[in-house]
Amino acid sequence: MKGFSLFSDKTKKGVEGRKQSLNIIKSKISKADKVIWMHAASLGEYEQGLPVLGRLKMQFPQHKILVTFFSPSGYENVIKKKNIADAICYLPFDTEQNVKEFIKDFSAELFFTVKYDYWYNLLDELKKNNVRTFVISALFYERQSFFTSYGKWFVKQLKRNVDWFFHQTQHSYLLAKSIGLQNSSVTGDTRFDRVKHLKMRDNHVDFVKEFIEDKKTIVFGSSWQAEEKIAAIISKNNPNVKVIIAPHDLKRVQNLKQIFPHSILYSELQNHQPSTINHQLLIIDNIGLLSKLYSYADIAVVGGGFHDAGLHNILEAATFGIPVVFGNHYKKNPEADDLIKAKGAKSFENENAAAAFISYLLNNEEILQEMSENANNFVIKQPNSSELILQKILSF
Repeated sequence: MKGFSLFSDKTKKGVEGRKQSLNIIKSKISKADKVIWMHAASLGEYEQGLPVLGRLKMQFPQHKILVTFFSPSGYENVIKKKNIADAICYLPFDTEQNVKEFIKDFSAELFFTVKYDYWYNLLDELKKNNVRTFVISALFYERQSFFTSYGKWFVKQLKRNVDWFFHQTQHSYLLAKSIGLQNSSVTGDTRFDRVKHLKMRDNHVDFVKEFIEDKKTIVFGSSWQAEEKIAAIISKNNPNVKVIIAPHDLKRVQNLKQIFPHSILYSELQNHQPSTINHQLLIIDNIGLLSKLYSYADIAVVGGGFHDAGLHNILEAATFGIPVVFGNHYKKNPEADDLIKAKGAKSFENENAAAAFISYLLNNEEILQEMSENANNFVIKQPNSSELILQKILSF
């Protein structure tokens, strides 16, 4: 792995960050502390686990909270924000020696990993130390190694070392049962708990209402080039519609200014009087606003679905009761299929088809409202996953 760090900035950050993990633990947590430990591969898994972590913190306020990451993108995003963790660090590489050295300096009472990030030396060592171990928002799918001839060893390890699997879907639950993982239940996707709370908070964003001027608004969230192409088509064909673009990477901002020369940056809005903000397109050039911006939208276009980068979070948009549009290249996203079935979203093979559908919605208020209600109802009807998980964990 260290050799690969010479070629990848991301891998290099992970290698260098792991060198600090033991020092972080020792400076934040003592051997006398009782610890609740959540592991997440990256930012998306962290957000899935956060509602459960919050409930556990309320239940056990004296316990210290440890959060570990595998991916630098997850670690670097979370370390910069206010959060409930007492210590945040990288998970060591999964060798027996690394794991033993890492966990010997604190007393973990409860550990859970999110979705499908399994580290077998870690799970084995936790079992030896009598740590209750769970998988939150578990998601099994047919192409996993567990369902191959050489996957039997991995299944054996999970049977021995995991106390309970909390599955996102019935399909995942049945797949796990088929390979003998009996300690499991269907509790739904914990992200729904989080996005329900997003709707209840104050979602005001300075200057955005003045920019919108009560016009129909489309928010392009975590956009890539494909979504930017849709924005270009929409803004050209619908001059009375307001467009807000929040790129997946702020490095895209300068490119966006070239593509949309008559746009305005969010950082520039404060220098304008409300009456002079007559731009059609707003580019968001800072982080942390996207989930609030969806509250201003009539339609959301969520990035990542027109290629294999991975579809970004569609639930943050759906919770505000707006139609969600995205590309059809999404994997391991059961919520996308479910939202489409609920008629609160649509996916498309190419940008032109997506743009045509958005224009159709803009000109058909009844269909727009119907999809909005469907998206809203889809989120509202989801189970309170965190409460179900908490009660089961307490039963242990």
